[in-house]
Amino acid sequence: MKFEIKYTDDAFDDLHGFRKYDQVIILDSVERQLRDQPMIETRNRKRLRPNGVAEWELRIAHFPVFYDVSADAHLVKIVAVGYKKGSRLFLRGEQFEL
Repeated sequence: MKFEIKYTDDAFDDLHGFRKYDQVIILDSVERQLRDQPMIETRNRKRLRPNGVAEWELRIAHFPVFYDVSADAHLVKIVAVGYKKGSRLFLRGEQFEL
């Protein structure tokens, strides 16, 4: 069964901070990679250790997409979209440590 994908208001705000070209790549990749089996680890998708953001991360180029999954409701909730510069992670324009 396919999962429904929902974005939080914060995640939409994150997306608006990127170029339109990057937004399209991120949205298309999220749809393609998380619609089916979002809880299976792959090369670009991994479960994170406990943190204050989300349980899962999907890496799209240098854009990490943080999300939670409700298997019972077949729902994927995108909570944040950041970018990496070197080994540093930025969320909402500020450096962030997971």
